[in-house]
Amino acid sequence: MKFSVIKQRAVWWSLSGILIIIGIVSMAISWQTLGSPLRPSLDFVGGTRLQLERDCTQAQNCAQPIQLSDVRQVVDAQGLSTSSIQIVGQNQQAISIRTKALNGEQRAQLQTALSQKLGAFDPKKTQIDTVGPTLGRELFSKGLLALVVSFIGIVIYLSVRFQSDYAIIAILALFHDVLITTGIFSILGLLQGVEVDSLFVVAILTITGFSVTDTVVIYDRIREILNQHPNDPITQVVDDAVNQTLTRSLNTTFTVLLTLFALFIFGGETLRYFALALIIGFTMGAYSSIFVASPLLALWRQHSGKSKQLESTESNVSG
Repeated sequence: MKFSVIKQRAVWWSLSGILIIIGIVSMAISWQTLGSPLRPSLDFVGGTRLQLERDCTQAQNCAQPIQLSDVRQVVDAQGLSTSSIQIVGQNQQAISIRTKALNGEQRAQLQTALSQKLGAFDPKKTQIDTVGPTLGRELFSKGLLALVVSFIGIVIYLSVRFQSDYAIIAILALFHDVLITTGIFSILGLLQGVEVDSLFVVAILTITGFSVTDTVVIYDRIREILNQHPNDPITQVVDDAVNQTLTRSLNTTFTVLLTLFALFIFGGETLRYFALALIIGFTMGAYSSIFVASPLLALWRQHSGKSKQLESTESNVSG
């Protein structure tokens, strides 16, 4: 049975609109409460992060999970009441504390106080990171610059390979993917304290590359069908192109997601949210290529009367 993406476009666009609006509202709330649309990690704002895990080889040291109130009591007593605290680990036997920049003596005092309250920590699993605010700002600005350059490069490539309206619609689909991914992470930041770091910027750049690849495959098939059947309505051409590439797109995305879910489950704390960002972004990338970019191109060509121009221009390019 032939699947018509055009007939149900109002459903697809409504779903996308709801997700984007929820994300924007969350980012607005985050901006008011945290001073930024996402909860920034140490990479961007500077400071010290300590991740400590109990030594469960000692008798009764891990008999009970760590209580957030106990950690907060110790941290407040050290004059670090503005610190961000998370209980991590599968059995809640580890803590992650992000605070202002601490020197060696201050870190030692905090670790000693936490050990006295919570039990001995495993020194082999202790992680301490310190980033200055200048480096944090530099990472943030370079990440934004990389994202802008990638978008410009995609516009130029698609404009040369296809036409300018192809490129504009593809960029709109990319904004769709990025907005939904950042919106979900904004919600996670508010509800779960999830922070975004430099790996999140890498994830966003990877998502844009994956998403535009799927879109280009469909665009190529639209061009081929138009050259073969120049008198077919643009809506029928887009539906045919989507149906002919649907299996390929879904299989590719599913295969990638299997790897990402394995990374999310077994990759550890450092890579978990990097993998989650890719899972969300790749899923949205496949969705937007099929259900957002393709119907939007058909609608634009239909209302602007450019479907014939498209065929003739691309025939000349192909020749």
